[in-house]
Amino acid sequence: MAYRRTERVIARLAARQDAIIAAARALASTEGMGAVQIVPVAARAGIAAGTVYRYFPSKDDLVSALMRAVADAELAAISGAAAAAPGPLSALAAAIMVLAMRMLGERRLAWAMLAETAEGDAGRRAFRSSLAAQFETLIRAAIAAGHLPEQDSAVAARAVLGALLEGLIGPLAPDRAGPDAQKSAAQALALLSLRALGVVDARARGLVVQAG
Repeated sequence: MAYRRTERVIARLAARQDAIIAAARALASTEGMGAVQIVPVAARAGIAAGTVYRYFPSKDDLVSALMRAVADAELAAISGAAAAAPGPLSALAAAIMVLAMRMLGERRLAWAMLAETAEGDAGRRAFRSSLAAQFETLIRAAIAAGHLPEQDSAVAARAVLGALLEGLIGPLAPDRAGPDAQKSAAQALALLSLRALGVVDARARGLVVQAG
C-alpha cells in the first residue's frame, strides 16, 4: 500500500513539474526566453509562485530546465527522422527538413532557443552544439558512403545550421503563414543546403521532395 502511494506521489510531482515546464514553454513561445519568470509561469500554470520555487529554486533553474526539455525533444525528432530514412543521404535530407519545419512551426521559440540574447546562454550554446554535432555525423556518414564529396564535415554542419537559422527564423526571414508556405520555405532551404554540400541538383530535388 505504502509503495503504491509513493508511486502516486511521484507521478503527481512529475505531472506538476511537466505543467510548470509547459507553462514556461508557452511564455517563451510568445514572448521569448526573457518572459520566463517565476510569477507569470506560476500564473499560467494555475499554481502559487511558491510551488514553482519548490521545483525550481531560481528563474535560472527554470530557464535551464525548459531549454533542456525543448532541446531533448528537438534532437529526438531529428534523430528519429534520420533513423527512419533508407540511406545516409536521405537521412541528412530528412534531418534538415524536420528541423526546418519545426523551426517554422514555432518561430519565436526556435529563435529563443538558438539565437536570442537573453537568459540561458549556456543552454543555447549547448543546443546549437548538439544540433551541429548531429548534422556533422550525418554529413560524415554521407561522405563515407560516397554520396558527398570530401569536405570538412564540422564546418559544413555549422554552415547548414546557420543557413536554416538565418533563412527561416532570423530577423531578415519573412513571415510565412500557413503550412504550404512553411513547407515551401523549408524545402527551399533544404535544397540549398544539399546543393552546397555537393549533391547534384536533380538528386537534391528528389531527396527534398522525399523528405517533405
